[in-house]
Amino acid sequence: MIDTIVSNKAIRLFIVMAGFFVANALIAEFIGVKIFSLEQSLGLEPLSLSFFGVDQLSFNLTAGVLLWPFVFVLTDLINEYYGARGVRMLSYLTAGLILYAFAMFYAGIELTPADFWPQSHISPALPAAEQLAIRDKVSDYDYAYRLVFGQGLWIIIGSLVAFLIGQIIDVAVFHRIKQYTGEKLIWLRATGSTLVSQFIDSFVVLFIAFYLGADWPLSLVFAIGVVNYLYKFTMALILTPVIYLAHSGIDRYLGTPLASEMKRAALESG
Repeated sequence: MIDTIVSNKAIRLFIVMAGFFVANALIAEFIGVKIFSLEQSLGLEPLSLSFFGVDQLSFNLTAGVLLWPFVFVLTDLINEYYGARGVRMLSYLTAGLILYAFAMFYAGIELTPADFWPQSHISPALPAAEQLAIRDKVSDYDYAYRLVFGQGLWIIIGSLVAFLIGQIIDVAVFHRIKQYTGEKLIWLRATGSTLVSQFIDSFVVLFIAFYLGADWPLSLVFAIGVVNYLYKFTMALILTPVIYLAHSGIDRYLGTPLASEMKRAALESG
């Protein structure tokens, strides 16, 4: 059985893409607790944008945005070669694994730490001044663990709901465009479906996590949603050539007859 799976190019390809899809989505959720300045990370001065009456907005983004563009590309590639069912299966699996991971994080948070562990990051061998400097930054390892892994329930719910809605919309838009264009205009169905789905995603996650969960005013939700979408819009355009390169590489790997048959079957199953 395993020899049959390993020797089948289509199955091998699906396993590899599925692995990267799930891994990227999971890692994006975990590192997303950190907020970074895009402009300052690039050595630029922060912008001062204004939307919906909210001033001094800049690209302060979650670290998870570094990985989500790769999830977008993988979504379109799986859509192209394995159809809507392939994307939906992986999306539901990923959401389930994210829930499982956060459940384990919360279980770990509730464990009673060993007596030595909260201060274990401060080596007694260090000079007293350096120990004090470390203690000023992180005084309690267990408390830091709680802060990093203990994301709020509304944020988790918002992220998962937005992810699933975005994936479902991406699949629908992708296949609707492909029904009209056929094999032509890869950029239109790939980039177009991402732009539509991520527009919805950008506002759903903020609405659930911060309007329902933290009583943010709608003006702030819309303003930050616009900033987040501007980043995603730009990344979707930048990654368009990557999609063409990936298509070319996959077609060469599978061979033209198999690749064409898989695309036809994917469209019919969608």
